[in-house]
Amino acid sequence: MNTERTVDSKNNIKNAEYKHLAILFITLFAFWVILSGKFEVKFLVMGLVTCAVVTIVTRPLLRLPSAKGTDRSFLAFDIPYGRYAAYWVWLLWQIIKANIEVALIVLNPKMPIDPQIVTFKSAMEDPTAHATLANSITLTPGTITMDLEENIYVIHALSVSAAESLVSPEGQLGELPLRVAKVFNQEAGEGIGLQRGGNA
Repeated sequence: MNTERTVDSKNNIKNAEYKHLAILFITLFAFWVILSGKFEVKFLVMGLVTCAVVTIVTRPLLRLPSAKGTDRSFLAFDIPYGRYAAYWVWLLWQIIKANIEVALIVLNPKMPIDPQIVTFKSAMEDPTAHATLANSITLTPGTITMDLEENIYVIHALSVSAAESLVSPEGQLGELPLRVAKVFNQEAGEGIGLQRGGNA
């Protein structure tokens, strides 16, 4: 039984790697065709060969080590594209709402800002998930990822509500970190070592 599980796991890893390489090759070739604008057979063959070589050469570079320092590795393009696309649609709506909130703060004569520094630790292991979360926080007006080291995020938030959208006062992770963890099928963790500071 254990042998069957091991074989199945190895097959899953191989399938994921083939998918990763195929997506990389197709992306490179599409980019080559767009940039070159050449559709003659000889140019297409040159593009195919070049993209194949680049795909093979960059293969080890796109195998990402675990963010927790374990032996596990992740493939850069082996992500759940359906959930990833749905997440970015949701994030776009959050960005629109945050833009409106920041605009209202700026236009308010009293400038009701209350800068906060929020620190939390994520349990996610996939480096692509960390990159997605860190960039999502920065893309959302009112919050900026200042530092990310050893799974510990340091975030500057413009207001209390922006800070609490990431971590609650009780130390529970907010909707954004939880959604990213769910997209990548990772453990989100909690606001371990949470620190909140005003007048940052």
